Amino acid sequence: MRASLGRWCAFEREMTSTFAARHLVPALAIVFAMTAAGAPNRPPQAPTRDPAALGRVLQGTIDIHVHASPDNVPRSIDALDEAKLAKTRGMRAIVLKNHYEPTASLAFLARKEAPGLEVFGGIDLNLTVGGMNAAAVEHMTQMTGGWGRFVWMSTFDAENQVRYSKENRPFVSVSRDGQLLPETKAVIAVIARHGLVLATGHVSSAEGLMLLREGRQQGVTHMVVTHAMNAPILMDVPQMQEAARLGAFLEFAGSTMANATAATRVDRFADAIRKVGPQFCILSSDLGQDGNPVPPDGFADFLTAMRAKGFSQQEVDAMTKANPARLLGLP
Repeated sequence: MRASLGRWCAFEREMTSTFAARHLVPALAIVFAMTAAGAPNRPPQAPTRDPAALGRVLQGTIDIHVHASPDNVPRSIDALDEAKLAKTRGMRAIVLKNHYEPTASLAFLARKEAPGLEVFGGIDLNLTVGGMNAAAVEHMTQMTGGWGRFVWMSTFDAENQVRYSKENRPFVSVSRDGQLLPETKAVIAVIARHGLVLATGHVSSAEGLMLLREGRQQGVTHMVVTHAMNAPILMDVPQMQEAARLGAFLEFAGSTMANATAATRVDRFADAIRKVGPQFCILSSDLGQDGNPVPPDGFADFLTAMRAKGFSQQEVDAMTKANPARLLGLP
């Protein structure tokens, strides 16, 4: 409905004739108003989708990268409705991500709204939680339910991200002069002690490999390179292959398939996955942005696009069911 109203507004601006202004515009407005009044209360974009078809694509899948409100920016859906929709679509699990707020407590509430769906949260080590803050990670593990599972190294406040974006503001560092900082190693120690997931965030590709080496040395058993090919990480294939050898999964985040870059993005992903091996890869949505498809539906679009690139159902299942289950410590 939001998209329809947007098209209506653009159409209305073009109706400059007296006839349109006096007759056509009011008539169409009434039609839109009647449609809105009669529409059931469903999450954004859900009315345009075939639930049965989406369920066939999403049955048993896990999305490790879901954004939802409440947040400091507009989102397409809130976390509780997202969980209910994911359950309706037949998904097994989701991971709620927020760049600036821990989501372990939100995961606890979402599980109550969608019993049977595995919902996890985490903490993103940006400035709002003190950066490389081992105490904040430790506290997350103590939240009711114990559903805080991911520890993302800094994303939007990462030194690599700030420099890549050519911004002049404070940032969070994980290393200096080619060596991980003591506070970074302290965070990794907490991850190892509690069996959490080390996710590399928006650090540089070289720093990501340093984190994985340290994680392996400290006994971390669950590691993933956050959307490895996306800016500002930009890992190349040899680096991704090294990450896999270190015991990490490589995340490929589809985003929306409805923009001009989608076809090229899927081509690049498909080529890299074949060179790294599907057994080391995880597909996710990284959706929830206002104006994009809600995460389950956009995730289904991405999986359909990957199947169209020649990946077998068994390979897609590995990247959306088996591998993310291993990452999260699920059976």
